[in-house]
Amino acid sequence: MGSRGRRLRIAWSSRMAQIVITLSIIFAAMVLFAWNRFPAAVVAVAASLALYFTGVLTMNETLGGFGDPVVILIAALLAIASGLETAGVGAWAGQLLMRHTGSNETLRIVAIMIVAAVFSGLIGMNGAVAAMLPVTVAVAVRTGMASSRIMIPLAFACLTGSKLTLLGTPVNVIAATQADEGGVEHIGFFEWSVLGIPLLAGTIVATVLFGRSLLPERRSQSIPADFSAHAQTLVEQYRLEDGLHHFRVRQTSPYIGKTKGEVDLSNYAGLQLIALLEADGATPLQRAQIAEGDLILARGEAEMAGRLAADMHLAVREGKEAGSVADVLLSRSSGLAEVIIPMRSKMIGQSMFPGMTTEDGDLMVLAIQRGGTEMGQEPVALRAGDHLLLQGTWKALDQYLSDPKVLVVDSPEVVQKQAVALGPGARAAIAILLLLVVLLAFDIAPAPIAAVICAALMVLTGVLTLPQFYRGIDWNTCILIGAMIPPATAMTKTGAAALMGDYVVTALGAAGPHAVLAGIFIVSATISQFISNTSAALVMMPIGLATASELGVSALPLMLGVAMGASASFLTPFANGVSLMVYGPGGYRFGDFWRLGLVVIVWALIVTVVVIPLYWKF
Repeated sequence: MGSRGRRLRIAWSSRMAQIVITLSIIFAAMVLFAWNRFPAAVVAVAASLALYFTGVLTMNETLGGFGDPVVILIAALLAIASGLETAGVGAWAGQLLMRHTGSNETLRIVAIMIVAAVFSGLIGMNGAVAAMLPVTVAVAVRTGMASSRIMIPLAFACLTGSKLTLLGTPVNVIAATQADEGGVEHIGFFEWSVLGIPLLAGTIVATVLFGRSLLPERRSQSIPADFSAHAQTLVEQYRLEDGLHHFRVRQTSPYIGKTKGEVDLSNYAGLQLIALLEADGATPLQRAQIAEGDLILARGEAEMAGRLAADMHLAVREGKEAGSVADVLLSRSSGLAEVIIPMRSKMIGQSMFPGMTTEDGDLMVLAIQRGGTEMGQEPVALRAGDHLLLQGTWKALDQYLSDPKVLVVDSPEVVQKQAVALGPGARAAIAILLLLVVLLAFDIAPAPIAAVICAALMVLTGVLTLPQFYRGIDWNTCILIGAMIPPATAMTKTGAAALMGDYVVTALGAAGPHAVLAGIFIVSATISQFISNTSAALVMMPIGLATASELGVSALPLMLGVAMGASASFLTPFANGVSLMVYGPGGYRFGDFWRLGLVVIVWALIVTVVVIPLYWKF
């Protein structure tokens, strides 16, 4: 008996040592996160390695986080969000939202939070933030708002909106499943909204009242500049509207039946071809051959323009009737790009002139400037530092400008995301998003599988190229998530999470079920700041069930208290995928979340203690 007791004491001592080591490492990591002296990903990886070298975790447990389904899910959702942004869906939704909210910043934030919360209830909080992130970025760029003022509200809306339906978060499914299996009581699909609606409403009110004082004023480096007026800026800089003429192709014109490359204005000195348009005057010519009614845009002297019209049987259109050249040159199918000839470029010395096109006709030189002075229409030998304005299809711009022979001033890909609403691939991107909604809403496939399928479809349907796919994933976020999973594993493996729950329940058990409900929430919320919501729920659910049995009350209110607490990971950015996805675009630091997050957690505690006992009796 003595030998057995000795072994038990040794085992208990070893377990307590591992708990102390685990909590110490996690606490040290939190301090380093708050200090913000080292990159967060480095701190997270160091914490995981420390748990390995102290013997708390095995090698597989230490490195297993990088292959965890949660990491795959977040990476796939980021790729889907990139596809929606690239296709112009984000720009379109952002323009729609701004049109209905006007210049009222508060109304804009409230609208984003409501839409995000509804999405969260329908497709889950991770899917909701993936769908709303491009929209929120577009709104921040167009309105000039600091991204840090809007990204945390987006994340908190997704987190609280997850309590609107059963599918909002896996925590809800765990609670409902364990309630059914324990013979407690069935929780309906929309019954969660009894908690979700007041929780969301209070979060929105807290954001409106305290957001300005509790949210940082910071701009993220990952948020691009505003390119909504990019085309007009380039048109003015290169003076493309000076001497601009619009010609309509008549039935008797020799140009009918010719290709774009066969429109040669070299016999008309000083006259430069700008663009070929379809009859609507807004769409770049997509057909191989020119037809009656098509438009030709050229700039130059009026005398030469008159000669061209007479010789080629073209009707001259007035500038006011024709519309803005900026809207013509930058559209869903084509765009503008400004490039600089760098030192040691192979293009130095090559002859080039405005109106020159590539062999396929998809890319055209609109203008050449040297030292801010336009070089005219004659061929010039390129020098280092020369500026070229190019116009062509988005595909051609992406293809030709990837060549290191030129230096691109503003990325056409970024410009396209902002300036072109519902561009090429928009229908496919929306269809893929709807597919994700169906797969998640009807539980047809696990969330990581559904997200991977939809991310792959973004490439297969041509919405994203493979390089764009890779660029769309924030790998820093993925490393952070993967490196923070091992500490969560250590919390569960060593029993640190369960021990914290036991202490609180023991301390509050005599105070009655309401106090225990509050204690259950607080412990679950505390644990969920360090481990995943799902892990926190799995650790605390059995404790809630056992505590209810000891108190002789219904277990359902305590299980719902666990679900509310486990989802209340508002204090740190690393406790859930939603906060991690907005961490980079918001330009946040570790300590930016807890200020507003503490207010939301207090409100969630009030909702838990007041609403749950009213609807689900002890």
